[in-house]
Amino acid sequence: MTFYFTGIRSFPKLWKSNSYLGLSSSHFYLSLFLKDCYGIRSQEKWFSVKTMSAQNTKAMNLLIAKARCVRKLDEGSNKQVSADSSHMFAAGAAKKRSQMNPSSKAPVLPSVKNIIQLPTKPLNSEEWDKLKEEFKEKANFENWIILQMVKSRSSLDVAKSVLAWVATKNNGIVGYDLLVKYLYLCVFHKQTSEIIDVYEIMKARYKRLESGAYTLLIRGLMYTDRWREALLLLEDLKKVMIPSKKNYDDCIQGALFHQDVNVAWNLYQELLSHDIVPMLETLKAFFDFGKDMKDDQYSNKLHNILLYLRNNQLYPGESFAHSIKTWFESIPGEQWKGQFITIQQSGQCLGCGKTVESIHLSSEEYEFLKEKIMRDVIDGGDQYKKTTPQGGSGWGICVTQWLIRVNV
Repeated sequence: MTFYFTGIRSFPKLWKSNSYLGLSSSHFYLSLFLKDCYGIRSQEKWFSVKTMSAQNTKAMNLLIAKARCVRKLDEGSNKQVSADSSHMFAAGAAKKRSQMNPSSKAPVLPSVKNIIQLPTKPLNSEEWDKLKEEFKEKANFENWIILQMVKSRSSLDVAKSVLAWVATKNNGIVGYDLLVKYLYLCVFHKQTSEIIDVYEIMKARYKRLESGAYTLLIRGLMYTDRWREALLLLEDLKKVMIPSKKNYDDCIQGALFHQDVNVAWNLYQELLSHDIVPMLETLKAFFDFGKDMKDDQYSNKLHNILLYLRNNQLYPGESFAHSIKTWFESIPGEQWKGQFITIQQSGQCLGCGKTVESIHLSSEEYEFLKEKIMRDVIDGGDQYKKTTPQGGSGWGICVTQWLIRVNV
């Protein structure tokens, strides 16, 4: 028995009944499936409906009439519906089908975002008031607008007009967050006079700053005539935390910029004492400063930097490598000549023919390390004063296992 119906979206649907083997003529199942006859979709949806008799035309007509009411599920759904007649045609089934159909749900509108074009020129108070009225969250407008200016690196004049507008409304007071964001723009645009003005305001109003403000002020003041005040800010920062490598980098490069080599080297040693790995830009600044300099003490310190790179497996970038090459070639009275070459897999240098030092231990180095640990760590002179017998044997096992791993 085969029926053709015009279904949803005018796609022909094929409804086919198949008798199951092993059932009597008075009882069989009507298996229905929907399939796109045009081949656009191969998805099949099966429904099993139990009928009492194939000869009961009234029941069959009722079944067909009810089948017309079945709605096709959404094309994007991957759910397979399989149920008997009590599921598909029972009371309340229409409500369940409507809940399963996403098209019956009300469309979800996207949230309205604050879309305001940043001004390209300074605005007066009336213009800022008007722009704020167009903003959805009016209470956060000042912080939001200055943050967008920071992200887009806006002109300093436009940002200053925001601060002037805020100060007019708050009896000349501008909040800390706005000052810090404005300070960021001042440092980015390298506006020295504005940096100093903000510094004076913050110094008079706040006894302590957070680390972000300290970082901006140190970076902004290091290339001004008041660069030594940045060193005082670094000392204030040390009272609450260990300064970052970027803080030390700004101070070291500023000291070298102002020709104070002793301060730069002292800061470098202080940086290493905190077990902080310096930025490669910091080390590069020392080599750039030492160009054309005939100073054995300074040269020895640069050689120590090269040893530090070697021992810590730090690899300079191309710019840093150029600075090292330029420094060697600029040493007065010495005939250094550097070139950039490719190292073969064997480790041999194509320039000088020597083999580059491997990061792996050689057999001689391993034996030296083994004897050193056995003599100084495991034996260690008077063993009974340092450890218990159990502790000593435990250390021996651990060190032996470590040596095996190193050798592998």
